[in-house]
Amino acid sequence: MLHVYDGVLRFYSGQAVEGNIYDRWFRLNVVHDVDRSTVTVYIDDQKRFVTHVTPSRSYYFKFGVYMQHHDWSPCMESRWTNVTVYTKP
Repeated sequence: MLHVYDGVLRFYSGQAVEGNIYDRWFRLNVVHDVDRSTVTVYIDDQKRFVTHVTPSRSYYFKFGVYMQHHDWSPCMESRWTNVTVYTKP
């Protein structure tokens, strides 16, 4: 999960992926390699983050805005365009 805290895009509430994320368009690519149990995040075609994840059949892809338990805002917004989801055959 990617969260934004104080204008910084983070993996959950931990490691920073990209700073100064507010008020700009950016290209986000997320590669979840289930066989290798890794997630790789690209911002504007630059690899910014890689991590190993615990294998689980409950993972699925979604996007949107979800209120968190801390650092919440009365205005939460995201805009998406040209979304494509690729899967291995």
